[in-house]
Amino acid sequence: MKPTRKIIEIDEELCTGCGECIVQCAEGALEIVGDKARLVSDKYCDGLGACLGECPTGALKIIEREADEFDEEAVEERLHDLKEQEAAVQVETLPCGCPSTRMQTFQPVSPCQAANEPAVNVTQHSELTHWPVQIRLVPPNAPFLRNAHVLIAADCTPFAYANFHRDFIQGKVVLVGCPKLDDKELYLEKFTEMFRVAGIKSITTVDMEVPCCQSLPVIVRMAMEKAGKTIPMENVIISVQGEILKRAKQVA
Repeated sequence: MKPTRKIIEIDEELCTGCGECIVQCAEGALEIVGDKARLVSDKYCDGLGACLGECPTGALKIIEREADEFDEEAVEERLHDLKEQEAAVQVETLPCGCPSTRMQTFQPVSPCQAANEPAVNVTQHSELTHWPVQIRLVPPNAPFLRNAHVLIAADCTPFAYANFHRDFIQGKVVLVGCPKLDDKELYLEKFTEMFRVAGIKSITTVDMEVPCCQSLPVIVRMAMEKAGKTIPMENVIISVQGEILKRAKQVA
């Protein structure tokens, strides 16, 4: 007979699948399945409720019911497996196995580091925190996408806008592509899965004033609709001379 103990319960009607609770569960007891948070197994949940305060809809609560005992050894094995799965996430590689597709994360130069540089070497530092950046090469479940503020930029924009790193990339995960030359259906499928599983917090799209660029925010909105997500979104349009022509909040 199973003991009666405290354990998490999820209200599926209130759950939006945002993934906030997943991040806060140190035992790896929760995961997103079918756009909803699920308890993987009773034995992984310690019943302490560290995830409760992170749910924006109040879908989580601690109840008492019959459940398997909390198993610390099983939790350690699960966390080990999750780390291995994360390390094994593969990006789409070129036929030659080009190393430029290898996924990486890194820290940008901090303000303190920049302040300590010799005056003769002062320069604007990169705000990039990950690699790769091409939309086609970033898998929807890439670790750096989890709960991220995402910048989706047409690949001409960094060349036109001089302070692109400072004004747009800082604090965001950047994805770059060309909605004219690339496969729009691939974008739609990739963004849909990304929005479904990654818990994206906000999206900023930056595109050029030329007509062929205007489909980028449209694809993003369509992907949100297909994923069943409503994510705060802003669209920025850059002129060919590097000026911001328009900056507007978008409705999915």
